[in-house]
Amino acid sequence: MPPLIQTSADLALAAARLASGSGPIAIDTERASGFRYSGRAYLIQLRRAGAGTVLVDPIPIDDLAPLRAALSGPEWILHAASQDLPCLAELDLHPVSLFDTELAARLCDFEKVGLASITEQLLGFRLEKQHSAADWSSRPLPHDWLVYAALDVELLLELRGKLSAELAEQGKSAWAEAEFEHVRTAGPPKPRREPWRRTSGIHKVRGAKALSRVRAVWEARDELARKLDRAPGKVLPDAAIVEAAVNDPTDFAELMSLPGFRRRGGRTNARLWLSALSSARGLEGEHLPSTTPPQEGPPATHRWADRDPDAAERLTAAREVVTGVAEAHRLPPENLITPSIVRALAWEPPKLVSEQHVRDTLLQAGARPWQVDLLAEGLAAALR
Repeated sequence: MPPLIQTSADLALAAARLASGSGPIAIDTERASGFRYSGRAYLIQLRRAGAGTVLVDPIPIDDLAPLRAALSGPEWILHAASQDLPCLAELDLHPVSLFDTELAARLCDFEKVGLASITEQLLGFRLEKQHSAADWSSRPLPHDWLVYAALDVELLLELRGKLSAELAEQGKSAWAEAEFEHVRTAGPPKPRREPWRRTSGIHKVRGAKALSRVRAVWEARDELARKLDRAPGKVLPDAAIVEAAVNDPTDFAELMSLPGFRRRGGRTNARLWLSALSSARGLEGEHLPSTTPPQEGPPATHRWADRDPDAAERLTAAREVVTGVAEAHRLPPENLITPSIVRALAWEPPKLVSEQHVRDTLLQAGARPWQVDLLAEGLAAALR
């Protein structure tokens, strides 16, 4: 196993070795999202032909400039790139071109596209995933964790070759290139409106007053979790927030009577939770949250038949088109086109339903040209 790079001097040597290699660079990262608030990378794994495998601990290294220079030209190979690119971007590491082995496997219509599954299927090697949920922010990193991490990039170069050949055989190479570029340039997702509404178990909470208690405790927890760099669920579980919202405890004894607050985080920060509940208790009128979540885009599809029967019929017809084209080209429907784009089109089609207007609408919504070429004519007919 290669040594773990933890100093600027060692990084400079490793980066020079990567730069002297040939071909694309396989990259993976390990994060600690189940333990930390941030999504930062706590380990970066790299492999390139002629350079071997490099493991970098980015935490103690102040300047990653040598690595940045080595990565600035070659194609990057990642599996499920959208999961790794944000934490790499935080380190100012950005690809100029990309090959996503998970996305390639989806476009090739493999049933299982996890790294372990696709590696076993195409290369005959079985990867162990026992450390995938480990706390990678802990130090020192155990030897067996580092072995596991190194194996994640050990076979990516060969896997890319197999998938590239499969894409070419199926006539999907150009589609894959367009999808890889879309992932590479997508940028971070938009922040969610009212993220506190995603509290697990919030369906048990009734009324604006109780919802304001969910919001108050959730926001207090989020602020504390951010300061501590701990996963919010480690600070206070969602179940405790729901308990507080339903029961509205007013003092320490009442708060401690709720099972979710008996853990260390609930007890230690009891004053914070009680203060949040108290602030929510004083809210009235427009300061209370709506009992109906804010709607982004069309309503839930199960309501369409009552609210707009014509839209429901359009959606059924549009979905049939997508399913038919996907089957004809051996593509998962969700990779042929994002389902939300189809829903938006069916809910509010262009005023003049022609193939060109449908094409323009799809492109404006973010569909790629190859997707539009396959679907525009059929969707226009379905909408009519």
